[in-house]
Amino acid sequence: MNAPESSTTEAWPDGLLLAYYGDDFTGSTDVMEAFTAAGVPTVLFLRPPTPAWLKRFPDVRCVGLAGQSRGRSPDWMARELPPAFASLAALGAPILQYKVCSTFDSSPELGSIGRAIDLGVPLMPGNWSPMVVGAPRLKRYQTFGHLFAAVDGVGYRLDRHPTMSRHPVTPMAEADLRVHLAAQTQRRSELIDLVQLRADGAAERVQALAGADAPVVLIDVLDEETLAAAGRLVWTQRGQGLFTASSSGLQYALAAHWRSQGLLPAQPSLPTAPAVPTIAVVSGSCSPVSAAQIAWAREHGFHAERLNLPRLLDAREGETEIERAVAAAVQAIQQGISPLVYSAAGPDDAAVLQFDATAAQAGLARGEAAQRVACGLAEVMRRLLARAPLTRVVVAGGDSSGEVASALDITALSVVAGLAPGAPLCRAWSERRERDGLEIVLKGGQMGTHSFFGAVRAGRLLD
Repeated sequence: MNAPESSTTEAWPDGLLLAYYGDDFTGSTDVMEAFTAAGVPTVLFLRPPTPAWLKRFPDVRCVGLAGQSRGRSPDWMARELPPAFASLAALGAPILQYKVCSTFDSSPELGSIGRAIDLGVPLMPGNWSPMVVGAPRLKRYQTFGHLFAAVDGVGYRLDRHPTMSRHPVTPMAEADLRVHLAAQTQRRSELIDLVQLRADGAAERVQALAGADAPVVLIDVLDEETLAAAGRLVWTQRGQGLFTASSSGLQYALAAHWRSQGLLPAQPSLPTAPAVPTIAVVSGSCSPVSAAQIAWAREHGFHAERLNLPRLLDAREGETEIERAVAAAVQAIQQGISPLVYSAAGPDDAAVLQFDATAAQAGLARGEAAQRVACGLAEVMRRLLARAPLTRVVVAGGDSSGEVASALDITALSVVAGLAPGAPLCRAWSERRERDGLEIVLKGGQMGTHSFFGAVRAGRLLD
């Protein structure tokens, strides 16, 4: 058993504090934003970083690797995650994180968090694997092991959440994360609830729960007090190194603890960005939040261009459909109008409700069809940047973000400015001169207010 560290330890160790693999690109930027705002220099790579690239960021204390495992099978994860995890573990950070979505998007068949845990735990010497999912800044709360999320000021248990209970790929049918996780791994799971966390002896409970089987230990987070307590518990009980599957709640928790120790500025902040005349947006998100953002954009001067999915998925007409959307977007930019190309507007959109039939008509499985849509949006953005003088762009949707960032040949991202929690404005780093310095937002479906796309153009929140 690892010896517990003193809770009075004040100094950071030399080198990296944390390395993480993000299960999708939008969540990966969420982590980067949380740490950067707190004062922990962070860089996100889109491929395993080489020593030469790491030297470009000499002051970095956290390195991330953006991935796409959230929509992948356990077999894919078994092939792809071990080398990715090993490359991050080799960097020597005391905490290796598999970053999960704060709404715990996963199932035994797709994006299995349990499979990722089983693959990652053996790479670190720790005898427990903490899990922090709650993130009050993102309106995510875990109490007595159950996950809740708020929408428009109303809190929902996740299995009754208006979006997550109806998610088209990984609907949430169970809010108790221990029950949900048990379907994905046989590893023992335990809980330190908010009552235990607030009482003396949480560290002793960790040591009592820990063992050679390295159990997953969920830690409740409800408010700022429990957030800082969770961060203190993970940091002081890290021993010789831990693997953790956690949301960006872990970053907020660690930062809250370090702030209480005087290691970080009292008030987290990010700079603002200047306005730009036009931006381009592509959206593959099916969430009602993104639908409201598309509606706001249409009503406030954006040119909204819907992709015709039957044509896009048709092998004979896909290229024509992409070119049609690109031409319409370029024409809008030439008129000083920001284009928004989207595949669907919310979970009740006919494009979503009929997607299985559309995929079948094209001779594609659902997963193949979804990836083709994401690739189509990526190609739209790639051609737009080649034909129009754009300096700032937005991608909405996790799968779409991964495909677009890969298609643009971006090597790394760093945070430029804050916008909405979990969706910062980033600077792209690339070997290609025309891509290096591009400003990009990778926005998860649940992130941002109705006017978010307008905020990206303005460089500031509008409401």
